[in-house]
Amino acid sequence: MSKEIRTVKFDPELKIEAYHFQGIMQKFPNHFHEYYVIGFIENGNRYLSCKNKEYTIEPGDLLLFNPGDNHTCKQIDGKTLDYRCINIKPEIMSKAVFEITGRDYLPCFITPVVFHSELVPILRDLHLVIMQEEKDFRKEEIFFLLLEQLIEEYTEQEETSPKSEQSMEAKIICDFLEKNYMKRITLDDLSNLTGLSKYYLLRSFTKQKGITPYSYLETIRIDKAKKLLEQGELPIDVALQTGFTDQSHFSNFFKKFIGLTPKQYMNIFKDI
Repeated sequence: MSKEIRTVKFDPELKIEAYHFQGIMQKFPNHFHEYYVIGFIENGNRYLSCKNKEYTIEPGDLLLFNPGDNHTCKQIDGKTLDYRCINIKPEIMSKAVFEITGRDYLPCFITPVVFHSELVPILRDLHLVIMQEEKDFRKEEIFFLLLEQLIEEYTEQEETSPKSEQSMEAKIICDFLEKNYMKRITLDDLSNLTGLSKYYLLRSFTKQKGITPYSYLETIRIDKAKKLLEQGELPIDVALQTGFTDQSHFSNFFKKFIGLTPKQYMNIFKDI
């Protein structure tokens, strides 16, 4: 069996991350990101569920996730996965979109999967120059040309945010979790906060957000942890600041969601 390789680069000029996973079998749980993910499958077939819709994806398929799009995926053919993607924070996307369109807004991709996309070779070229740490402006040129085509072909043309509508109770829960993620939170806390029964709260929140309240909390904790690791905080300190019981618990969760250990992720930003 081939050895898995997980490579991540942060490009300080474009200010985006590039992930390259080779030979992995990892199943990723239902989660979301606070940033855009644009990626493609190089080898292997995967089962993908995004916003409660199911897809079978294969080499050459383009993946487009908005911030907040819940998704989960796993292998379906017993073979390993080779995958490349770039991650773009909303503030970076907003600046790029303004450069391209002259309008100040965040785009919303209308589909998470574009089967056999003609844009995959362009994304591969961009990914390669980031991985090779090239400094030429060709990198910026590819980045803008790729985004221009994605915006034109696969986003809503109205100036709208990727966030979906939600009930007041769901908003209260999200706000509470985002402000108290470092604390121990119980389902009773959320029930008392909203006045909803625990079962109805679980059913209603999951239907609206596509993810359970606890999975939402896990995702917040992991995203907060990423920011602290980017700033050079040690994994043991990050674990304590983000609500995990200990470093081992934190490390297991981080790799499950991100595909890297906290230390591997932290090392990406050491020389930046």
